[in-house]
Amino acid sequence: MTAPDLRLTSPRAPEAVACLQAYYAELAARLSSGFDVLLSADPEATSMEPPRGAFWVAWAEGAAIGCCGLKGHGDWGEVKRLWVSPSARGLGLARRFMAAVEAEAARLGMAQLRLDTNSALPEAVALYRRAGWREIPRFNDDPYPDVFFEKDVAAP
Repeated sequence: MTAPDLRLTSPRAPEAVACLQAYYAELAARLSSGFDVLLSADPEATSMEPPRGAFWVAWAEGAAIGCCGLKGHGDWGEVKRLWVSPSARGLGLARRFMAAVEAEAARLGMAQLRLDTNSALPEAVALYRRAGWREIPRFNDDPYPDVFFEKDVAAP
């Protein structure tokens, strides 16, 4: 596989929607409670667009193979919907998404990033710990996550 290209796009673009649907299906299969995006905060992902946030889709060989969003909350941001296709896992794409989110958050003047995940996704929990994220108490009322992280954003 060629090196994936990260492209900023709307979370409602067809390729983004396809990635998000694959992500939701994987969550539904892996979480004991299943998954319904309509029960999560901002199911339309409108806060992951400029000027408050951003959304990326990764492309390789003409196919969308992953996605990640930055949801803006003013002086802090939230990493949302990080997903990499099983065919592209192990290529370092999640780390590249996280670096893009951190850089964009700094550019937007955010001092801190937060994220949530579920312990049924141990590879995600491990990724965040390795990348220097610290566990924090719950910061939202989303019904699915049970692990919460925070990281300070370096100024640009």
